[in-house]
Amino acid sequence: MLVGKVAVVTGAGLGIGRASAMALAQAGASVVVNDIDGAAAQSVVDAITAKGGKAVAVAAAIGTDGSAEACVQAAVDSFGRLDILFACAGVLRDSVLWKTEDAAFDLVIGTHLRGSFQCGRAAARQFKAQGGGGSLILTASPAGQQGNFGQGAYAAAKAGIVGMMRSWALELARDGVGVNAIVPTALTRMTATIPALAPHVAALERGEPLPQSLREKGIGTPEDVAPLVVFLASDAAKGITGQALGIGGDRLSLWTHPSEPEIRHAPGGWTAEGIAKTLSQAMPWQVVGVPMDFG
Repeated sequence: MLVGKVAVVTGAGLGIGRASAMALAQAGASVVVNDIDGAAAQSVVDAITAKGGKAVAVAAAIGTDGSAEACVQAAVDSFGRLDILFACAGVLRDSVLWKTEDAAFDLVIGTHLRGSFQCGRAAARQFKAQGGGGSLILTASPAGQQGNFGQGAYAAAKAGIVGMMRSWALELARDGVGVNAIVPTALTRMTATIPALAPHVAALERGEPLPQSLREKGIGTPEDVAPLVVFLASDAAKGITGQALGIGGDRLSLWTHPSEPEIRHAPGGWTAEGIAKTLSQAMPWQVVGVPMDFG
């Protein structure tokens, strides 16, 4: 499916990044495996090459200057080109608004949002220089779509990533580059920080199977997410761009773009009293927060 293609996967030492790097290699792609932990990245490279695949490791902290360019350059130097970039690197520093320190906020925004921007820019420059299109896959989150308690910085970063994705899909359309975001729901060490999911992460790490009820709700393993990455990286996904696709457990979904579910008009403009009267009536108020019924 991906024979002859070259991919970069950031944050690929563990979790969704690791599972996706392995799956891309299994599908025939040569893979640049990035992680802030060089030993973790090399272990994934070793696992890929042990199965007959091709991979190299790049140890770099995504979101810091030059890291994205180093990953793209490694693809060109090692395998001659770049066809796929999956920006998966991430970090959590959960806290409520009044307890969030600047350093924690900056780290989350820098890794997720700035890191995705720098990866997208580096990939776009290479795609345009070599021609022939490409696939840019970003990582969003239900928190960025719906909000989540204690995850203001993370939600802001993930919402921003989807916004960038939609803009980049327009900007890179003439170059034949597909730009999409996945909205994964998988049990990883990152999601272990969420109290409702922590017991399930621990059970998974003990080798216990996930309850079918959990899978039906869209919670699965990193390996459940990887097929969507492979599909979006393949020629089968040509023509699909500007989309946010959810995947987890047994569920595959399409997230809508923000829209206006209700519109009212007031000839000559609105007054505060008129707004109060109108909004006191039944309105399609939007539900806030990621559902946490994972029992």
